[in-house]
Amino acid sequence: MAKRDIGMEILEGIQEIQSNRENLRTRTLKEPAYPQEIRAQLGLSQSAFAGLMGVSLRTVQEWEQGRREPSSPAKTLLRIAEQHPEVLLELT
Repeated sequence: MAKRDIGMEILEGIQEIQSNRENLRTRTLKEPAYPQEIRAQLGLSQSAFAGLMGVSLRTVQEWEQGRREPSSPAKTLLRIAEQHPEVLLELT
């Protein structure tokens, strides 16, 4: 049985990644609209919106009053709600 050269395998892997670097796509995500605008677009009460987003009513109120910023996962859900509201509305 041939002995593996782990160091060489790692080096080859790194070289392969570097050679494919230009093929990788990156994307800059825009900030979602204000939660109050998205909620109004969906036609939901604060309570219903909080339930849909999986956060407390107080959290939604603090977002809307600018006292608290949505976390990264919450921003992702807000983007989905803004760009594809039908997806979230199917959950209600």
